[in-house]
Amino acid sequence: MSMSHLYGRRDAEEDGVDIEKFEITDWDLANEFNPDRRRHRQTKEQMTYGIWAEGDSDEDERPQFGGKRSKDYTAPVNFVSAGLRKPASDEKQENEEEEEGPDDSDDDVPSAPPPPRVLTTKKLQKGNFCGNQSQRFAGGIQTGQGIGSWEKHTKGIGQKLLQKMGYQPGRGLGKNAQGIVNPIEAKVRKGKGAVGAYGNERTVQSLQDFPVVDSDEEEEKEFQKELGQWRKDPAATGARKKPKYSYKTVEELKATGKLAGRSTGTSAGQLAQVKVIDMTGREQKVYSSYSQMSNKHSVPEDGPASTSMRDQKGSSFGLPELEHNLQLLIDLTEQDILQSARRLQHEKDVVVSLSHESQALQTRLEEEQDAIRRMEAVLALVDRFPSGDTAPGEGPTLQECARIFETLQTDYYEEYKTLGLADLAVAVVHPLLKEKLFSWNPLKDSSYCLEEVGKWRVILESRNLLNNGQDSNMDPYHRLLWEVWIPVMRSCVSGWQPRMVGPMVDCVELWSSLLPLWISDYLLAQLVLPRLQREVDAWNPLTDTVPIHSWIHPWLPLLQSRLEPLYAPIRSKLANALQRWHPSDASARLILQPWKDVFSLGAWEAFMVKNIIPKLALCLEELVINPHQQQMEPFNWVIDWEGMLSPSSLVSLLDKNFFPKWLQVLCSWLSNSPNYEEITKWYLGWKTMFSDALLSQTVIKDKFNEALDIMNRAVSSGMGGYMQPGARENIAYLTQTERRKDFHYEAMQERRDTESVAHRGASVSVPTNFKDLIQTKAEENNIVFMPIVAKRHEGKQLYTFGRIVIYIDRGVVFVQGEKTWVPTSLQSLIDMAK
Repeated sequence: MSMSHLYGRRDAEEDGVDIEKFEITDWDLANEFNPDRRRHRQTKEQMTYGIWAEGDSDEDERPQFGGKRSKDYTAPVNFVSAGLRKPASDEKQENEEEEEGPDDSDDDVPSAPPPPRVLTTKKLQKGNFCGNQSQRFAGGIQTGQGIGSWEKHTKGIGQKLLQKMGYQPGRGLGKNAQGIVNPIEAKVRKGKGAVGAYGNERTVQSLQDFPVVDSDEEEEKEFQKELGQWRKDPAATGARKKPKYSYKTVEELKATGKLAGRSTGTSAGQLAQVKVIDMTGREQKVYSSYSQMSNKHSVPEDGPASTSMRDQKGSSFGLPELEHNLQLLIDLTEQDILQSARRLQHEKDVVVSLSHESQALQTRLEEEQDAIRRMEAVLALVDRFPSGDTAPGEGPTLQECARIFETLQTDYYEEYKTLGLADLAVAVVHPLLKEKLFSWNPLKDSSYCLEEVGKWRVILESRNLLNNGQDSNMDPYHRLLWEVWIPVMRSCVSGWQPRMVGPMVDCVELWSSLLPLWISDYLLAQLVLPRLQREVDAWNPLTDTVPIHSWIHPWLPLLQSRLEPLYAPIRSKLANALQRWHPSDASARLILQPWKDVFSLGAWEAFMVKNIIPKLALCLEELVINPHQQQMEPFNWVIDWEGMLSPSSLVSLLDKNFFPKWLQVLCSWLSNSPNYEEITKWYLGWKTMFSDALLSQTVIKDKFNEALDIMNRAVSSGMGGYMQPGARENIAYLTQTERRKDFHYEAMQERRDTESVAHRGASVSVPTNFKDLIQTKAEENNIVFMPIVAKRHEGKQLYTFGRIVIYIDRGVVFVQGEKTWVPTSLQSLIDMAK
């Protein structure tokens, strides 16, 4: 660049022409070669318009390039135009106004933003750039040429698919060929304004494809209509319409006030002083209360007056203070009306609440008056009872007191239960009943006063109280029996002789239906049983002529298991009495027979094994078997105990002490030329001495079969020399007959065992503990189960179970082994015992 050219530019500047300077300054050099230079972010406007973006000032902007200014949020909200399309006449007029200067004649119409300050050089550059762009864009598009030329590089599958679907070359796509044929054309906009700012921008192609009738008159009307949305021009819109006011009645105001949902705790003055900023419109507005904001559209089609309208009204009607005072009076009046309405509604609610409370109090008063009347009636009935000042015989009788109590229960049940009038029986009925039972002897007249006590049970016994013991708060009827009836029975039992069992048993059985369970238990366990124990301790079976079972057994239905403590002393005294007993004395059997079903099976079997079986064994050992002169009394003494002894014990006794001698005598007789007919009669005679139950036992059958075998061997071998004619046939016939009888006995025994097992399964109860289960199994298998006296192992009682010794610990059976105790099962225990 020459110096003259630079001087020319300076002269141009001096002449007033604004020219952009492009020389390189020291600042450019310092920032270009400075690696630590500060880099500024571009603004949105700079990124959009580039070098044509507006600067912050007319001065040199490069040192402050990218500077960021804070936004002013206190300014009113202004809306940006969406770019309305204007006719050419308006654009021309606006250009003339820009040249002449701003016109302030119309304040309502928002002035257009001033055009950006663009230098002459920038304008030239902008025009050149746009022209180049339009040329470049226009030159880059070839309308309608070369479309689909890419198909020559493919197999034409796209064109074939289109033709199959009805496409014809040169026509548009779609069922009716309504699609465009040529691609969309681009049209360069004149300036940088928004869409539609420079008139119609439609291309020739769009007019051909989408023809629309669009005249300038319609565009003008539409523009004026849209422009009227933002301003009110009386000259443009015609004469000003008369505003229509909306009126609100007091009822509507009350309804609106209720629906407003205002807090009742906030006063009307506080609500009136709330500052409300409305930014929903074109300009921000400030209201003094929410009511002004809600009523801003109360006058339809009457917006805020423009400056021109205020000028037309004149200065004489511009009274903003009066309007403000009137509006304030209206707001205060509305608040007063709403507050008065709320106060009136509150008073009405108070009246309704007080009316309900009055009704409730009236109802309660009536109930209390009725309760007072009932209480007076109850007091009158209670006064009829005898008091401490009443002389004996002057007050009501026991029957009259019962009728008074029945009246209280039926007519005044609530008062009877609430006040606990049943406790009056302690002070009223007890003295009367005690006086009546004073001379009563239960052993002579056990039914005396039974009916009266039964009536008092119906009156006094509480059905919802289950008192099972002595208590200070026990049922009145139970207390009546405990304090009146039990003392009479206590004195009677203390002087009662247990051997006179009949009257006492009858008295207890007669009164048991009226006695509570715990009083009945007390009578039997604490009064009767100790008296029986003392009598058993004083009983001597050797000198006492009255059998003990005659005055003990009548108590079995009443005392049941409570008599268990008496059985051990009775067995001990009976055992002492049997020490010098001989089987020939039948009185022992008569004394022991009533106790067979009373004692437990194990205890009874142990008693027999210890006291009776040794005596019977000694008797059988002394028995002499002589076929020619037989003494049957010792054998009969033993057989008479068949029902008293268990089958296993009696069979074992006969097996050890009778059959060895009997078989020995039979062998000796067969070896000395016997008469087989006599032997047969002797055999059958002895067999008839045994009952069917004994003959069905396996051991007894084996012994008699062994005798038959001996007789058959003797007949077959000819032992003894001379053989009696027909002896072999007779013995064979006898053997066959006995075998048939044995088979018949076995069948009968199996049937009997089946019936007994079924009956026992239906009647026997389930054992309550493991010891009872062992005892039940021992009884079923005919095994002796009894405790060993004064023998314990680690504090556990030892028992004999057949031939073995056991003890029970926590439901487990321990059997004595060679060195230690071994736990075993119940079935193994039974197998070892057998």
